Amino acid sequence: MKYLHVMVRVKDLDASMRFYCDLMGMEEIRRHESEAGRFTLVYLAAPGQPEVPLELTYNWDGDTGLPSDSRHFGHLAYEVDNIYETCQFLQDNGVIINRPPRDGHMAFVRSPDNISIELLQKDGSLELAEPWLSMESVGSW
Repeated sequence: MKYLHVMVRVKDLDASMRFYCDLMGMEEIRRHESEAGRFTLVYLAAPGQPEVPLELTYNWDGDTGLPSDSRHFGHLAYEVDNIYETCQFLQDNGVIINRPPRDGHMAFVRSPDNISIELLQKDGSLELAEPWLSMESVGSW
């Protein structure tokens, strides 16, 4: 068996591309548009890691049959060089920080489609630092 990708459905492809590419730093590695099927598949990956793609599925006519809350999916997980800087950047750009990095090691943020994204500090944990120690969920997405 070989791992291929994780797929998440998105309601607004432009908002999702902004989140995953502009804010999370992922790169588009492949795209397929089906006029007959009325959908677009966009494959993204962290830089230098095309073997671990994320597939965004956008149905042109909407996803009326899906639950309104995508949190049943679980989460995606990414390692970051500096969890505090990453969370500050995302928060400054309106992303909800569901679980701030109070421990210097782990945080959860939310995509525009309510997908939980786990961020883990590379090489262990950073020193505990404010303002993250006492912070609750923040942001607007």
